[in-house]
Amino acid sequence: MSNTVFRRRTALLTAGFAAAASLALTACGTGQDAGAKSTPTAVADSSSTTIGSTGSTKTDAGSEAAASGTDSAVTVSKSGRSSTAAKGSTGSKGSSGTVTCTVANTKVTAQTVTRPLNHLLLAVKNTGSKTCYLYGYPALNFQDAQAVPPVDEDTQPQAVTTLRPGQSGYAGVLLSAADGSGSGGYTAKTLKVIFQNRALDFVGSGVKVALPAKGVWIDSSLTTTYWLADPQDALN
Repeated sequence: MSNTVFRRRTALLTAGFAAAASLALTACGTGQDAGAKSTPTAVADSSSTTIGSTGSTKTDAGSEAAASGTDSAVTVSKSGRSSTAAKGSTGSKGSSGTVTCTVANTKVTAQTVTRPLNHLLLAVKNTGSKTCYLYGYPALNFQDAQAVPPVDEDTQPQAVTTLRPGQSGYAGVLLSAADGSGSGGYTAKTLKVIFQNRALDFVGSGVKVALPAKGVWIDSSLTTTYWLADPQDALN
């Protein structure tokens, strides 16, 4: 074999090895790119809870928004779906959590007392599940009474009497004059108590309240107090 032919074969083999190496490197690079592209990217959870009043956001839909004590709109979104609900104040002074005391959410009882003389103590217990406002004073409808007795204005509280569930409010009733100066006296054996609403109107037909079997003596001195939080204040 001549030197010329040997050099030509060597050159061809060298070129072939180079081409093969180049193809191998190209294939490796392509495989790495393809692998990188096929790797799934992390997708953020679409769950979110937004508190409308503050603009703050929590990424956990199961987390509860911190109580702000003010009304706000709460929007919860999950996988593109959303719903909005009113979130009322959780404080005891919040209007959304407080209702008017009525015959439907209270129980009224009457008790005669030895001191002061000729007095009746009315008690209203909140039997509902929400705090209620005990507005104004009771309208007393005694048997055969011609009119609702007046209220003693000196007993008006500085704020509306408020009853949490299970709590009671009180009103004291002067049935008759201790010195006998009252007129038109008679024995009443039945009583209805009517509540006032926020506008201080008497509403409904009232609730029957049990009196002692022998009844109570009333005369023209008949007077009631405002609804108060303390029974001693109601009697004094």
